[in-house]
Amino acid sequence: MMGLPLAFTEPLLLIGLVSLPVLWWLLRVMPPRPRRIEFPPTRLLFDIAPREETPSRTPWWLTALRLLAAALVIFAAAGPIWNPQMGLAASKAPLMIMLDDGWSAASNWDTRIRAADELIANAENDRRGIALVPLSEPNRDITLMPAGAARVALRQIVPKPYSVERVETLTAIDRFLKATGDCEIAWLSDGVDTGRGEEFVAGLGRTMGDRSLTLFEGGASSPLALVAAENAAAKMTVKVLRTDSGILAGTVRALDQKASPIGEARFTFGPQDKEVDAAFDLPVELRNDISRLEISGERSAGAVQLLDKRWRRRAIGIVSGSTSETSQPLLAPTFYLTRALAPFADVRLADKGAPQQGITQFLDQKLPMIILADVGTVAPDLRERLNAWIAQGGVLVRFAGPRLAQAEDDLVPVKLRKGGRTLGGSLTWEKPQHLASFTADGPFAGVVVPKDVTVSRQVLAEPDAVLATKSWASLEDGTPLVTGEHRGKGIVSLFHVSADMRWSDLPMSGTFVEMLRRVVDMSGYTAKPGPGVVTEATAETLAPLHMLDGFGAFGPPPATAKPLTADYRDRATPDHPPGYYGPAEGPLAVNTLAAADRIAALNTAPLHARRATYTNAEPRDLRGWLLSTSLALFLIDALIVALLGGGLAALLRRRAAPAIILLGVLLAGVAVLSPTPSRADGVSDEFAMKSTSQTRLAYVVTGNADVDSIVKAGMSGLTLFLAQRTALEAGDPVGVDPARDELAFFPLIYWPIVPGQPKPPQDAINKIEAYMKQGGTVIFDTRDAVEAPPGDNGAAQTPGMQALREILSSLDVPELEPVPREHVLTKTFYLLRDFPGRFNSGQTWVETLPREDDDESAQRPARGGDGVSPIIITSNDLAGAWALRPDGQPMLPLTPGEPRQREFAYRAGVNIVMYTLTGNYKADQVHAPALIERLGQ
Repeated sequence: MMGLPLAFTEPLLLIGLVSLPVLWWLLRVMPPRPRRIEFPPTRLLFDIAPREETPSRTPWWLTALRLLAAALVIFAAAGPIWNPQMGLAASKAPLMIMLDDGWSAASNWDTRIRAADELIANAENDRRGIALVPLSEPNRDITLMPAGAARVALRQIVPKPYSVERVETLTAIDRFLKATGDCEIAWLSDGVDTGRGEEFVAGLGRTMGDRSLTLFEGGASSPLALVAAENAAAKMTVKVLRTDSGILAGTVRALDQKASPIGEARFTFGPQDKEVDAAFDLPVELRNDISRLEISGERSAGAVQLLDKRWRRRAIGIVSGSTSETSQPLLAPTFYLTRALAPFADVRLADKGAPQQGITQFLDQKLPMIILADVGTVAPDLRERLNAWIAQGGVLVRFAGPRLAQAEDDLVPVKLRKGGRTLGGSLTWEKPQHLASFTADGPFAGVVVPKDVTVSRQVLAEPDAVLATKSWASLEDGTPLVTGEHRGKGIVSLFHVSADMRWSDLPMSGTFVEMLRRVVDMSGYTAKPGPGVVTEATAETLAPLHMLDGFGAFGPPPATAKPLTADYRDRATPDHPPGYYGPAEGPLAVNTLAAADRIAALNTAPLHARRATYTNAEPRDLRGWLLSTSLALFLIDALIVALLGGGLAALLRRRAAPAIILLGVLLAGVAVLSPTPSRADGVSDEFAMKSTSQTRLAYVVTGNADVDSIVKAGMSGLTLFLAQRTALEAGDPVGVDPARDELAFFPLIYWPIVPGQPKPPQDAINKIEAYMKQGGTVIFDTRDAVEAPPGDNGAAQTPGMQALREILSSLDVPELEPVPREHVLTKTFYLLRDFPGRFNSGQTWVETLPREDDDESAQRPARGGDGVSPIIITSNDLAGAWALRPDGQPMLPLTPGEPRQREFAYRAGVNIVMYTLTGNYKADQVHAPALIERLGQ
C-alpha cells in the first residue's frame, strides 16, 4: 500500500480512522468540571427552574451499552476464532489419513487437500508420523513418513476418474494397524456411496477397534453425476444424479468433437428428488453432432457423459418390393417398419419407383442401415455395390415375402429353399408356431418372448452344418425365424417372415420393436452379435485414444490403461478408465458410470467417530471485528453523553458553518475515493463499437515497440490488399491485449512470438483458449525460419519455437499437421502450394483432419473438417512480408527474395482470412468441377 510492504486482511476496518476527528470534536463538547464558590445571594436562584436538566444518575440502557462494550473487549482479549479447525485428539500416536480420491471427490478436491494439509501441520507440531492412504489404491504400501514427505506425497495424489472400491483397501489398513499398534485415524470422506459403502463402514469399524477416528464430511457441496443419455425421437435426455438436497438447479452443456458448444439444458430438482432429466430440444442433425455432455461448474469425470456413434439416431432406409402401400398404405410393410423404428431412428422411405432405384438412392446417401422388405432379385451391378457397402460396415436387413421366396439371391445369411412353408392352412396338418426363447449369447438376449405371437408362414433355410450358428431366433419347432452373419465390417440379417401381418402377427408386438432396436444398435458397433457373428469374425480390440482425468478433462492415456473389446458396455475401471478407445474417426466411448448406476449418500452413522466438516479448515479470527464493534459502542456512548449534557446543541449553534464545511469535505472525499465504473464502461463500449462496426483483423501487442510497429504495418498492408483483390473491405487492424480486451469481435488474431519475453499470464491464456474453442483462429508466427539449424528437427530448436512451446503448454491444442496439399486452406481464394512470408523455408501447421478413403479423396479435391482450424503455426514472418511504409513501399526485405515471393505472401494472407471467414465451403462437391479444371486433373 502506497509503496510500502504493508497489507491488511480486513482493509474495510480502516474506515474507522474517519471517526477520530469526530471523537476529538465530541470530547471537546464535554463541559469542564465547575468550581465551587460560596456566594450567599445564590440562594435566591434556587427557586428558578432551569431550562435544561442533567439526570442525577446514568440511565439503565446507557449502563447496559457500556457493559456490552466492555464484554466485547473481554471476548476479543480471549482470542475468539470462528470456524475453528477441529483438531485431532491430544495424542502422540501416529496419524493415518484416509482420503477418498474417486471421481466424486474431484469437485471439491482443493478443499480436501487443504484439510489434509492442516492435519499434517498439526501432526508435525506434535512430531508424529503420518501415513497417507488413498482409498483407490488397495495395493499401495502403507508406511509412516515425516510431515515433509507426507506433503510431497499428498500433492502427488489426484482424483481418479472412476468409482473407488473402498472395501478393497481394508486388508492393507488392517495389516498396517496391527503392525503400528496405537494409531489415530482421520478419514476425509466424499460422502458418496457408489455400491459397497455399508460393507466398508462395517469393515472399518471392526478393523480400527477402539482407536480414535475423526471423520470429515459435510461442509462442501455434494457431487453431481450424469448417466443414461438417450437420443430419443424428439429430444436428447440425460439423467442428472445427486446424493442430497444441496444443489437445486443447474445447466448441462452439449459439446461437439471440437468442444464447441451446441446447446444447453436446464435441470431443476424437486425437494425429494435424487435424479432428474435434462432435455435438449434440438434438431436431430445437431443432436448427432454431440460428443460430450457436462454439468456446468462441476469439475469431475462423473459429471461428464461421452457419446459415440451408438448415441446417434441412425438414418435407416426402407425399400419395399410390395405394391400394397399404394392401395392400402396402413397394411403395407413400410407402415409397420416405420412405426417400429421411429422411436430410436430416422426412417427414410425410398422414392416411389423400382426397388433398384431406392437401393441406389440410399447407397448414394451412405446410410448405415438399409431394410429390404420383400425385395426379390437385385441387379448384378447393384448387388456388387451392396456387397462392397456391407464389407465397409453397412447393415442389411431383409424381410421375407412372396418375391424373396421365389428368388435366388446371395444377399442373405443362409441358403433358402424356394417357395415357403405354410402353417395352419386348410391343406396342412401343422399348426401356427410360437416363438422359442432367445439364446443367451444372441443379439436378442433378454428380450421377452411373447406367448401370443404366432407364425403362419415362413421361408425355410437349407439345413447345413453352420445353420445353428447363424440362427438368432427360432420357432418352437427349431426352424429359424431370424438369421444373420458378419461380412467384413458389416452384417446381413434376414427375418424369415414378412414385415406386415400376412405371414405372422409379430409386427404388431412390442417384441418386434425391441428386436429391430437390437439390430439397429449393430450399425456401427455390434453389442452382442451372436454365435454366427463370432465364429466368422473375431471381436475387435480397441486401444486407448483420449482419456478423462478425475476432473473431467481430456488427456493422454495413462500407462495403466489397457485395450478393450468393441462390445464393451460397462462402467470405467482402473484398467479401462473413461474416455475414447479405438480409431479417431469412430471411437468407442467409456463413461465413469453405467446407464443403470445410481449414487447415494454414504451412511457413516454406525462408526464411533468425532465429526468434522470441511468448512472448519478455514478458521477466521474475530478479534478485529469485536474490537471495532467495541469502539463503535464507545463512540455512541460519548455521543449520548454529549446530548444529555446539552453541549452538542450549543456547539452546533456556535459553529454551524464550520460543521457544514467539514461535512461537505468528508462527502467530497468519499466521492473522490469511490470507483467510477461509468468511465470504464464507456471505454469498453467504445472498443466494442469500434471492433464490431466493421470486420477487423487483430494482432497481439507484445510490448516490443519494433515488433509491434512492423506487425501493425503488416496487418494494415494485408487489409489494403484484401480491399484491392477481394470483396472484403475490412477496417483498420486492432492491437489487443488478451488479458484485458474482448477477443470475440475478431475472426483472426495474429500473434508474433518474441523470444525472451515472459510467458503471458494464465488469464490471457484462458481467454485465448476460450476464443479458439468458440470458433476463432490464432496465427502464431515465430518469425525465425532462417534461424533454424539444419536437420529434420531443426525448426523446433529455434528460440521463437521454444517460446511458443512454453505458451502452448498451457493451451488445449489439437493435434497438428503440416498443411496437406488437398487442404481447403490451399484453395479458399487462390490456389497455393505453400504459404511464404518474409521467409519461405518454414512449414505451416494446422489442426489435423481425419483422412478420407482413397475413392472419396479422388472425387473431392479439397478436404476439410466441420469447421476452421483454431490454430495456425508458421515461422515465415507473414506480417514482415505484408508490412508497408507510409509511402507504400515494402518495409522489410525478403529472404531469399524470389520475384513473386511477396505476391504469394499476400495471397497466403488472403487465403487465411477467407478460410477463417467462410470455413470449408470449398470442400463441397459443388466446387469440385471448377477446382479439378483449375488443377489440371
